[in-house]
Amino acid sequence: MLVASQPSASGIASVHEPVGPKYGAPIFVLPRLGQGSFQAAIIDAYARRCAITGERVLPVLEAAHIKPYAEGGEHRVDNGLLLRRDLHALFDRGYLTVSPEMEVVVSKRLKDQFHNGEEYLALTGNKLLAPERLADRPSGEFLDWHNQHRFVA
Repeated sequence: MLVASQPSASGIASVHEPVGPKYGAPIFVLPRLGQGSFQAAIIDAYARRCAITGERVLPVLEAAHIKPYAEGGEHRVDNGLLLRRDLHALFDRGYLTVSPEMEVVVSKRLKDQFHNGEEYLALTGNKLLAPERLADRPSGEFLDWHNQHRFVA
């Protein structure tokens, strides 16, 4: 159990280290086969840019499935978006989606539930920075799925 102490003379509180082991038992995770190839294909299709912001710093960009792999989505480029990590989290949790017209939509629930998020709400209406190749662009079928099953309007 971690315990916070009183602030020191510098005004910064420290956290006492736990007594005993520092790590729990190992957890084995089954990797999703094809995930690395999916990531590489999405990065290539989106020319190494976030589909919403245009961000180019690769360590903060992630390949997002529009219809999750765990729910029958496939590792297909038209089922993916390259998103900045924070936008990927909002997308997966349904606070952000992309309309079939390739426009970004951010749920007002973000502000209602967390009392902030104006910078995300400002993205509503922006056009998706879609891949040049038509075959690589997000499928309307997958976007419809996300809007119906994930997005919390």
